[in-house]
Amino acid sequence: MRFLSSLILISFLTVFWSCSPSAKPDAQFRILPSPSSFEITATSDLKEEDLREVFEQAKTQFISGKPLAELQNEGLSLSLDPEMEIKPEGYTLQISDDKVEIKASTEQGLWYGLMTLGQLLEDSRDQGAALPVCIIRDEPALAYRAIHLDVKHHLEKKEYYYEMMDRLAGMKINAIILEIEDKLGYQLQPKVASSDAFSIEEWKELSEYAMARNIRISPLVQGLGHASFILKHEQYIPLRDDPESDWAFNPLNEETYKVQFDLYEDALKAFPYANYLHVGGDEVHTTGRNSGKSPLELQLIWLNKVSQYAADKNLKPIFWDDMPLQNAGVYRSIYDSKLTKNQVDSIWQANEPNLNKYIDLFPKNCVYMRWNYDMPESPGNNRAIQWFTENGFQVMGATAGQTRWNLMPQDQSNNNNIRDFALISIRNKADGLLLTLWDDDSPHFELYGRGIAIFAEYTWSGEKRNTEELQAAYRHRAFGPALASTELEFIDSLEGSVAFWKNALLDSKDRNNLRKMENPLEQGLISMPNPDSAGIWTEKYKVKIAKAEENLVKVDSVLRKISESKKMATRNTYTLDVYEQVAKSVQFSNRALITLAQLDHPSGEERNKAKAKLAGMEEEWKSIQSDLEAVYGKTRSLNKPADYVLDQDHHRHLANQAVKFTDWQFYVEDLFLKKIKE
Repeated sequence: MRFLSSLILISFLTVFWSCSPSAKPDAQFRILPSPSSFEITATSDLKEEDLREVFEQAKTQFISGKPLAELQNEGLSLSLDPEMEIKPEGYTLQISDDKVEIKASTEQGLWYGLMTLGQLLEDSRDQGAALPVCIIRDEPALAYRAIHLDVKHHLEKKEYYYEMMDRLAGMKINAIILEIEDKLGYQLQPKVASSDAFSIEEWKELSEYAMARNIRISPLVQGLGHASFILKHEQYIPLRDDPESDWAFNPLNEETYKVQFDLYEDALKAFPYANYLHVGGDEVHTTGRNSGKSPLELQLIWLNKVSQYAADKNLKPIFWDDMPLQNAGVYRSIYDSKLTKNQVDSIWQANEPNLNKYIDLFPKNCVYMRWNYDMPESPGNNRAIQWFTENGFQVMGATAGQTRWNLMPQDQSNNNNIRDFALISIRNKADGLLLTLWDDDSPHFELYGRGIAIFAEYTWSGEKRNTEELQAAYRHRAFGPALASTELEFIDSLEGSVAFWKNALLDSKDRNNLRKMENPLEQGLISMPNPDSAGIWTEKYKVKIAKAEENLVKVDSVLRKISESKKMATRNTYTLDVYEQVAKSVQFSNRALITLAQLDHPSGEERNKAKAKLAGMEEEWKSIQSDLEAVYGKTRSLNKPADYVLDQDHHRHLANQAVKFTDWQFYVEDLFLKKIKE
């Protein structure tokens, strides 16, 4: 299944040059991530077909573990120079009239030189153009460029993960933090594993595949809090901090650590190349069971024990840092946008002693992950980073390509936040940055592609391109040069329509909280028009109706652009298929609201037309839903196993609210159809 090959890889440097008669004029070469420097002087005599075979041979050589420097060919030369003044993953790439030369100080540098050459060859092939005569010098701004792969609520089909590794390698992503929860077939604590979990050996094979492409996978096994995947099972109830809640472990119970360490042990067998053990630890308060210990002290007791385990395995533990900051009273300073720097300093001056009181309990071997998905540039966020670094602790940042957005990521794939946190990390000479991709509401992974591309660009290159250039380059690399035009941009328009869709058919609550209502059909959904009081309903919902009419036009335009893009794309039409299904699902809600407004019309003729439309809506929705399941089902396992035990869903994760995919993803639409029947 090769529908995903070679996705995304962007450059944001569009180069036009006068070509020889054998080359196509105005060919565009865009590289993702942008190289440090890229100087084109002429057009070579080389085309993609001249180098195809030796390029594939070189990739195979690296993947098999053989030195790339041993490969020499008339058209491609790779050489190592350990004395070369360049970062370990850096390289130079020079194309002359009839030869390509890649030099680096490490094998990894040669590999990334090949990844860049692959993009140039792809552009040569797509445009029937000769390669440029050029010199590229390139190296990463951040050494550790990791994405967070979260599989807690669903699994993709196995082959999809292998495709994913190839794509990430092409974007020069070199690490993954894999949040495994119950999707690993634990041997030491088998009850924790979901019946559809991949075995230790299956995850190990993927880990080896990734490592051969310079991607090191490290596990994230949630602990202390976010422990519902464990504590929901009856045999683990005695380990709960609160017997009525499956959310958190009791950190004072030694059996807690027996279970945690067993899970770690199996996870490290599955991911044998790990250099980190992410232990979680976020969003949790523990009671202390009348021990007299404060929440901060309790968390640090737990953190020290799991950090010691990691140290014994020669691993660095990573810990989400939010709870110590919250327990100390400084967390508000990070997220309150109205606070000035002086106000932030005042909050820290008053509350920093609460942190300093326990400073000797903060383990020194731990990496404190400063996650911020909204305001990385805030004075409070910078102050928190400063506190950790001033006290000799290791800090790493975490931004997000997907948080709690339903159906698809929002805010231009969170472009500004990713950019800002990457630039902060570069300025502070941090080792790296993590891009979190939460599975809480389980959008299709193809829709994360643009956010991953943005992250790859900023963490490797810094700020070389503005948002518009970045998006154009994403489209170029993802789908082909013809789609780089702004006339074919549709994702931003669709984001806004999806944001409206989420609660368009609801009166109160939102999609994630609807199931917690006593009678969601009556308490949550919009009311129906009353034929005895025509116009009242329309007045009540006039804002929704206007927005639905606006979005109807907007989504029709999106669908036309997707259709045109599919005709012009040279690759990854499956990604476009996924976006198309999102757009069609959203359009149903727009039509539903407009039809209800027609039903509220004083004219009997208009009401009869609306009734006829409403009568056909169930079949229309079934068709939309069936098409979406067919497209999504190509790559993902849609439903949880029939024997899956749902947890208490403390954080209202949409994807955790039903076993069947459509029952949680489109619960609102199903209720709406039930309501119009009545």
